[in-house]
Amino acid sequence: MPKQKINEAEIYFEEHGAGPETIVFAHGLLWSGRMFDNQVNTFKDRYRCITFDFRGQGQSEVTESGYDIDSLTEDTAALIQTLQCVPCHFLGLSMGGFVGMRLAIRKPELLKSLMLLETSADPEPKENIGQYRLLNFISRWFGLRLVANKVMPIMFGEKFLNDSIRTKEKKEWRERLIANHRIGISRAVNGVINREGVYDQLDKITIPTLIIVGDQDVATVPAKAERINARISGSKLVTISGAGHTSTVEEPVAVNAALEEFLSSHVQ
Repeated sequence: MPKQKINEAEIYFEEHGAGPETIVFAHGLLWSGRMFDNQVNTFKDRYRCITFDFRGQGQSEVTESGYDIDSLTEDTAALIQTLQCVPCHFLGLSMGGFVGMRLAIRKPELLKSLMLLETSADPEPKENIGQYRLLNFISRWFGLRLVANKVMPIMFGEKFLNDSIRTKEKKEWRERLIANHRIGISRAVNGVINREGVYDQLDKITIPTLIIVGDQDVATVPAKAERINARISGSKLVTISGAGHTSTVEEPVAVNAALEEFLSSHVQ
């Protein structure tokens, strides 16, 4: 299992496929690079595809500190440079999008294009913080199994959750949620809750940018994507019908089609 020492943390990554250009995938809170399996399988015949797990999540090391979004951004920048994929196409979902925006603002030389899925440029809404802190406390001390039924409707839309044909798939994702390291996830959640916004800096982003949001996303509602789209000059917004906060899993065909169209316009 490949790991790279980045800023005193062992970061797990996977590399699939080959090509003259690289796509780096950054996952959302509570998950891992596995949430991009469908995308990697689609694009690996033409691109070098790199997924990785943020510290404290997936198969990366649980460290004492370094979970704030600025630190995760530094981790990601160092990984991109270490794996020699500059400039890369960067795809970030939710928390991965928080990082992607900061990279595009602060280290634009690392990126060729930016794809933002189900994310926000604003601080965490005050109305969410109390609920998220409670769920985090329970999962930290008593395990994620106790909060799984509350978290799944935040992470996935109604269409996916109510689809009887996808029962096995829903069970797999629920078990992946429960399998998270309690300490690592607790620290990662705090990093997300306490993040500062970057909305006022979005006009510094000048690379080609695609914004995708599911119309059933309740964690980062479509209005958040519309705000980003209005602030980044030349960006394109695509709304995925029937998808919640995890569109890469819920509606992979529609997501991949949007990514394909965008990437084909920005590949040399």
